[in-house]
Amino acid sequence: MKLSSPAFSDGALIPAQYTCTGDDLSPPLAWSEIPAGAESLALIVDDPDAPVGTWVHWVAFNLPVTAGGLPEGIKDAKLLPGGGTQGTNSWRRIGYGGPCPPSGTHRYFFKLYALDTTLSSGNCATAKDLQAAMKGHILAETQLMGRFKR
Repeated sequence: MKLSSPAFSDGALIPAQYTCTGDDLSPPLAWSEIPAGAESLALIVDDPDAPVGTWVHWVAFNLPVTAGGLPEGIKDAKLLPGGGTQGTNSWRRIGYGGPCPPSGTHRYFFKLYALDTTLSSGNCATAKDLQAAMKGHILAETQLMGRFKR
């Protein structure tokens, strides 16, 4: 399974338009080589370098395996057009919140999971909830890492 973005390559700097210093848009994502038997995809974007512990920037699940990716600028709505549901980030808001470190360079991990099931939307409000719901259902996973410095 592969995850990429036309906006930045793995390990590269995330452009400002996808951060709190820019327009805070969600970056476009593309995925491929989804394993046979996958029923849905889940996405967690987090920053393990945050001073308060891992900070979650985006939670999405029940993404269609046939979608091929997500466009730039996903709106902050629970239900995604074309299928899927967004959960709550560490700001306690639904949807994407871009990189916004207090200082220094931080790493942002876009983690994509192929699942053998569709998840109940009531049980996946946060990344922690989603991780618990995914246990025993992950067929494959991949990640894309971007960096940002303020």
